[in-house]
Amino acid sequence: MSERKRYAIVGLGSRSRMYTTALLKDYPDRGALVALCDSNQTRMDYTNQYYKETIGAAPAPTYKPERFDQMIKEQDVNCLIVTSIDRTHDRYIIRAMELGCDAITEKPMTIDAPRCQAIIDAVKATGRQLKVTFNYRYAPRNSKVKELLQAGVIGKVLSVHFEWLLDTVHGADYFRRWHRDKRNSGGLMVHKASHHFDLVNWWLAAVPETVVGFGDLRFYGRENAEERGEPGGGPWAIDLAGDETLKALYVDGRHEDGYRRDQDVFADGISIEDDMAVLVRYDTGATLSYHLTAYSPWEGYRVMLNGTRGRLELDVVERSDEPGSERLTVQRLWEPARTVPIEGGDGGHGGGDARLLDDLFEGQREPDPLGRAAGHLDGARAMLVGAAANRSFATGNPVRIADLLG
Repeated sequence: MSERKRYAIVGLGSRSRMYTTALLKDYPDRGALVALCDSNQTRMDYTNQYYKETIGAAPAPTYKPERFDQMIKEQDVNCLIVTSIDRTHDRYIIRAMELGCDAITEKPMTIDAPRCQAIIDAVKATGRQLKVTFNYRYAPRNSKVKELLQAGVIGKVLSVHFEWLLDTVHGADYFRRWHRDKRNSGGLMVHKASHHFDLVNWWLAAVPETVVGFGDLRFYGRENAEERGEPGGGPWAIDLAGDETLKALYVDGRHEDGYRRDQDVFADGISIEDDMAVLVRYDTGATLSYHLTAYSPWEGYRVMLNGTRGRLELDVVERSDEPGSERLTVQRLWEPARTVPIEGGDGGHGGGDARLLDDLFEGQREPDPLGRAAGHLDGARAMLVGAAANRSFATGNPVRIADLLG
């Protein structure tokens, strides 16, 4: 067996746990977690204590960001996993590469075009590898769509209609956390919709070229609450102290950095949109009409693809008062509609998380005909659609993605 790769993780919030659990519990023979990095020592100490108590893992050395270079060198890190606040992704990715490491980053790869260009330049200059974890590609239902399109079942795709709904549990949470400040997250067009734009880019095997959109804060925020007579608190509040993990990560360490994970969704200080409509044109001539709603009573998505030989529709309910469901329908021209069976997918992101982690840490045992592994150019193309949409929101004009980069 080849020598285990040595990993460090930067950013010890909730999202990091998928990777720490994978390395310490599921793939210990494939990779070693040799260091933790976060600005909050309490959070790092909790992470070490949690895995010591649950699976008997030895504590990993902890480092604050100002000792990042020291961490990479002292622990002989081969690969950095980036799960920090979005606006810091570029900083850690680029520095890790300069120090000789490959990197794995949570989506979005970064939050704006200048940071994106800097990452592209760093990959070229260092020759290091960057993987972007677009786990929705690995969900069986989304993989089946790719398989059908790749087989030409509906011919050449001419247009896509895509609606994504975030419910008032998940959607509201983006307006409590650091994401509510666009300077941190790029807004939902970047932080959340990069998942969705990547799916369309991948499904179509196409490059987005021009974007126009409209977006606003219509539901959350103080002004909207006053207009509707909507009070804060109640069902809109989150009880961090009532959840052991959230308390340990975000309450016990608050004295160190003052970060509040439970801000009022109807307070001031929100600079991101909650209702967004976007049009995208691709280099193939295909068009995408996309809508993201962050205040729906149920959560899921609908996507419809029109091709020269027919139409494909995917309907997914991820969370509602009723059990979740998914339905994939294909109707070719002059033929009856048929429902396509979908392999079951347990776990996060429709079963995508487990398959992604296997790909990252176990490695591909054979070539993937669907090409689900995503690199830095995939990360750039997905994020830049959101960045272009943000610029269009601000100016009211169409934006050519090429004009965003140097």
